[in-house]
Amino acid sequence: MDQHEQVFLRELEKKLWTAANKLLPSLDASQYKHVVLGLVFLKYVSDAFDLRRDEINAQLRDADSDYFLDAADFDTPDDYDAEIAEELEQRDYYAEANVFWVPTAARWKFLQDKNKVVITGELEVRDGNSTKKIRSIGQLIDHALEAIEHDNPKLKGVLNKNYTRLQIDQSKLGELIDLISTVPFTHASLDAKDILGHVYEYFLGQFALAEGKKGGQFYTPKSIVSLIVQMLEPFKGRVYDPAMGSGGFFVQSEHFIREHQGRIGDVSIYGQEMNHTTWQLAAMNMVIRGIDFNFGKEPANTYTNDQHPDLRADYVMANPPFNMKEWDTGVSEHDPRWVYGKPPSGNANFAWMQHMLYHLAPNGSMGLLLANGSMSSNTSGEGDIRKALIEHDLVECMVALPGQLFTNTQIPACIWFLTKNKKARTSASGRNLRDRSGEVLFIDARNLGYMKDRVLRDFTQEDLDKVTDTFHNWQSFFPLPMGEGRGEGENPQKKLPEYLLNNARDLRRNQTSAEALLWSLLRNRQIENCKFRRQHPVDPYILDFFCNEEQLAIELDGGQHNTEAAMAKDNQRTDFLESKGIKVLRFWNNDVLQNTESVLQQIYDALTPALSQRARGLKSPLPLGEDSGEGYQDIPGFCKSAKLDEIKKHDYVLTPGRYVGAADAEEDSEPFGEKMQRLTAALSEQFAESDRLEAEIKKNLAGLGYGI
Repeated sequence: MDQHEQVFLRELEKKLWTAANKLLPSLDASQYKHVVLGLVFLKYVSDAFDLRRDEINAQLRDADSDYFLDAADFDTPDDYDAEIAEELEQRDYYAEANVFWVPTAARWKFLQDKNKVVITGELEVRDGNSTKKIRSIGQLIDHALEAIEHDNPKLKGVLNKNYTRLQIDQSKLGELIDLISTVPFTHASLDAKDILGHVYEYFLGQFALAEGKKGGQFYTPKSIVSLIVQMLEPFKGRVYDPAMGSGGFFVQSEHFIREHQGRIGDVSIYGQEMNHTTWQLAAMNMVIRGIDFNFGKEPANTYTNDQHPDLRADYVMANPPFNMKEWDTGVSEHDPRWVYGKPPSGNANFAWMQHMLYHLAPNGSMGLLLANGSMSSNTSGEGDIRKALIEHDLVECMVALPGQLFTNTQIPACIWFLTKNKKARTSASGRNLRDRSGEVLFIDARNLGYMKDRVLRDFTQEDLDKVTDTFHNWQSFFPLPMGEGRGEGENPQKKLPEYLLNNARDLRRNQTSAEALLWSLLRNRQIENCKFRRQHPVDPYILDFFCNEEQLAIELDGGQHNTEAAMAKDNQRTDFLESKGIKVLRFWNNDVLQNTESVLQQIYDALTPALSQRARGLKSPLPLGEDSGEGYQDIPGFCKSAKLDEIKKHDYVLTPGRYVGAADAEEDSEPFGEKMQRLTAALSEQFAESDRLEAEIKKNLAGLGYGI
């Protein structure tokens, strides 16, 4: 997404949220979200219907279209227009484009035109074969939602039709309709689904903040969802969330697939949610984005009424309630899901985990958010269950998270990544995975992130990439050269200037559209299993993209490079890099955007000779830790690859801090005596300043007649 698109969406979300809060102060957030999101959904399906209607209208009048109606075949222009109008009401045109049929009484223009009428009077509308009198805006909206559900069986039970029962000034609902009418679902480069999806997701996050603790029941912070999705890479297969809330994992999976040029049709979505209104939020969230889904026949308890009993999913992701008590009423002690031990009644953590494992396919992988206690607790048999999971070699990676990430809890959290197959194979994303049997990766991410406000912490994309790349490098079959993927440069012993590293970080955060597109095609070893890094510093320059293995740099140039002076500087830069043994490819931004295949072919051609030469002398990969120049390395204080024997020595406790140790402290070259002398001198100066300020304050108070 380029900068103009980001600015457009930020301005839009700020405008809507500020205005909407002014309109409905009498409702609490738990009611308000359904009021707003229901109308946002109604606006979207109506706009999508109108766009399709305009397309059909144009095709009916286009002589080159299969749908063309020739005006010469009609007696009068009025007859022709009447036939066009009748054709526009044929449902098949909309069904073939996967667009919901919206009856007249549910179209947004009808709501806009008629909502003022029913504030002071009544309106008669068709209701099946009879008529119905509408006497309030709430009733007008409910009737619209009922009409859409009736004509679209897929939406049955999805929409929250409670506007009539709202205890609110009806004119406020009318104002809300007028406000949502201002949402521009048209943009030069964003389509209506993208805009509406962004608005919907933003509102969910804001409502979660407003509801506080209850907000966590339907919303998981986007950065945590993104981390799990990035690490699992759900490109193809069945994706399942047994505690789906509003469907955040599914939405982020769709974003991931689109960013990596995958096909959303290659993924099947399965979910379950007990709360009926939250289930409706999730269903609307999918419909808005055009994602097919199976959320079961009804909202239901995952333990007692499993909606997908025969499902074996390729990816399972969930953020269930932490430390849930009294979860097992009606659940048999001999339930087939409890393969590794019966979870205690007082805590559902390992019940969720075993439910997910039960539904995991033989080559499947899963990511599960749980409270930190799950990594070390020995209460009521939890330690025995954890031991069984470890000894069956199901645990792949443990990630400790920083505090203050959640709107609803301050309980410290972690992510469990489990898999049923650690053997060497190729992942759905095309990455070669080595045999990781008997190993577990520990990542301590507690020091990552930044405070986005006084209460909440968030991850930057750089933070997410650091954790993801560490995990993927550890998984990869082919070891990488030392330092690969962590930005140390071509020589791990050489320390790059801090200003250069800071400039690289800034450039990563402000990439152009061409850079974003090419990065999505280069990252995660998509071209010949070669690892690229973006905005990589090679003193004194920062390279747009760099592959250390093949010493290949890729530079993208915009219009500002199309001058003699700029070209001379670029040539000087190329000469310098080539003198270091680095091959340089240069492309214009427009070439990347408009001739993408040609650009990729040139990159591939530049890589394959070196790859062929390397392959001829390649031997079997050495074990990790030997002098192979591996891509993954333990980093004190951040990550550690541990064998099962080491975990056993720690009594099967999986807290990353036990394994990664402390980060290397910078050596303090200042002698102790000199340091103490400097610090005490500074402290003496601060004491003197304190005394001066105290005297000044007393003097001022005395002047006011309040001497001390």
